[in-house]
Amino acid sequence: MGCSFEEWHDIIETLRPANRFLTFHRQGLGQSDIGEGVYSTESAVRDLNELLTYFQIEEPIYLVGHSYGGLCAQHFAKVYPERLAGVILVDSTSVNLKELDELDTPVMNEESDEAWIEKCLDFADKDKEELREIIKPVLSEPHLQFPKVVQERLLDFQITPTLYKAMASEIQQWKNDAEVIKELGGFPDVPLMVIGRDSEFTINAEMDSGIPLEELRRFEEKWRELISNQGSLSPKSEVIFADNSGHSVYLDRPDLLVECIHRMISYGNPSK
Repeated sequence: MGCSFEEWHDIIETLRPANRFLTFHRQGLGQSDIGEGVYSTESAVRDLNELLTYFQIEEPIYLVGHSYGGLCAQHFAKVYPERLAGVILVDSTSVNLKELDELDTPVMNEESDEAWIEKCLDFADKDKEELREIIKPVLSEPHLQFPKVVQERLLDFQITPTLYKAMASEIQQWKNDAEVIKELGGFPDVPLMVIGRDSEFTINAEMDSGIPLEELRRFEEKWRELISNQGSLSPKSEVIFADNSGHSVYLDRPDLLVECIHRMISYGNPSK
């Protein structure tokens, strides 16, 4: 949610020689057009299926989803199981994300979904130059290792008003989406890798955020539990926690993502 596929640049370039990739920005993100509809995991599932059909991709795919993208991936897996060869969930949002709201974390709870939605709707009414002044987009250390053209696209991504319109809708829908996904039935019997972040690394990175340490620990313990529970989705699952990585595992540990994708493909194609 709110992230560009450009952040996967190094992973894709590493794997590109032997693999085909389809990366896309959901409606309103990047250069993807936005309409007047509701943006949700259901709309993301519909759009991905239409893209696969458009590009005549008929063979089963390996679907990789990070964070909110992981919630979309879980939805897709249940609606189109025949399209999948395997799934990799990267520090994925859980279908039980409501449990995070039930934690005794009053300081963290000040940043509620409602406050987030209000901020997004305010940003959606701004133009690019106004957003540039408000947000003052910057690049992280890993971003600075990317080619200049990718860096420019990442900066532009952050000041696109439709991004915030789409995010507001996705946030409004995601808890209901999670309940819908649970009601869709079982996860397909395909290989599944669940990758979670390093709790201690994440806590240390947030020490100067003003959030009490006990709240950070409480939240990370629940997050780790929810990630671990995703391993029960498929009998062919593996759960891995990425050392020295926060939520953006693909930036902190691209080596691990490359290794896991290689292993997933080899699992489905033993000759490779």
